[in-house]
Amino acid sequence: MNMKVAVINRQTACKWEDTYESLIRKAVDQVGRMCRLSPDCEVNVVIVDADDIKELNCVYRGEDRVTDVLSFGMMEMHEDEPEYEIPEPDNMLGDIVICMEKVLAQSEEYGHTPQRELAYLTVHGMLHLLGYNHEDESERTLMRSMEDKLMEGLNLQR
Repeated sequence: MNMKVAVINRQTACKWEDTYESLIRKAVDQVGRMCRLSPDCEVNVVIVDADDIKELNCVYRGEDRVTDVLSFGMMEMHEDEPEYEIPEPDNMLGDIVICMEKVLAQSEEYGHTPQRELAYLTVHGMLHLLGYNHEDESERTLMRSMEDKLMEGLNLQR
């Protein structure tokens, strides 16, 4: 499976390794295979600096802090958004925004490679785009279980 993935590196604070883009694509494809998504599905993965993700987190979640990953699903409706009908199915799942500074800090904190952390945040963001959450214990358990299986499939388990 090769889903359509746009990897957009907008950050300037960290060194961008050549392997990061292919790793992100592999992680997205792994989720696509496991969740039986159509290869026509599209996703954007945008890599940003801490200031950018902090601003997005503040605007869209009301949290004035830097976070590691945000997901913006195309089919999610917000309260202030007008309702409208989509004339035909849209294959765009949405956008995943990842803070590279958090990737590097968290990989050090958790004692694993930046590649593992970047793949994990990509998988986590993809699951959010597909409607998975971790608001309560049962949702959290299901999502963690799926993340573990996906990371194992990428050979990047803990």
